[in-house]
Amino acid sequence: MKLYFAPGTISIAVAIALREAGLDHELVRVDFASAEQTKPEYHGINPKGRVPALEVAGAVLTETGALLDYIAARSPSAGLVPEDAAQAARMREVMYYLASTMHVNHAHKMRGHRWANQESSWADMTAKVTETMQASAAHVEAHCIGGPFVLGEQFSIADPYLYVVCRWLPGDGVDLSAFPNISRFMEAMEGRPSVQGVIADGLV
Repeated sequence: MKLYFAPGTISIAVAIALREAGLDHELVRVDFASAEQTKPEYHGINPKGRVPALEVAGAVLTETGALLDYIAARSPSAGLVPEDAAQAARMREVMYYLASTMHVNHAHKMRGHRWANQESSWADMTAKVTETMQASAAHVEAHCIGGPFVLGEQFSIADPYLYVVCRWLPGDGVDLSAFPNISRFMEAMEGRPSVQGVIADGLV
């Protein structure tokens, strides 16, 4: 397996999951500083020009949630998806919220050109980010953490996803001290060897 990633991006959730699953993999850094993700060579790997991308046996898989589910399926003994259908749906409910809402809120800070052509509109989007991420943090605090992890005591693929997104909150102007459940969740995550490993490797 070969994971194409960029430090600090949502691709790090996949790197954490690979470690949790005990799956051998190679990390390939995509240099966002030089806009490598926009160049034809990387588009040959992922035409969307984004990370993560996971190369497996000559095929390339994309989209964070899909990759997390794939990793869990490849290593069922790791128990990264609950057997109970309702719990599995609850796990994905959180993941889909992160993908459809919270990640998009964050992206408005630096990716306004995806939604509007006028630079004045980009500035307005950037100015709104603290408000929308604060609202997302409040939702996560109240509805997404069973404590210490998303599903309570059981670690799942929702946890690395939520961990990476919550790492963005301080940079988006959100004070984590106002969110004790998120703070405890982050502490629990940073106690895991998988997270300590990606931190030590400079991925976050």
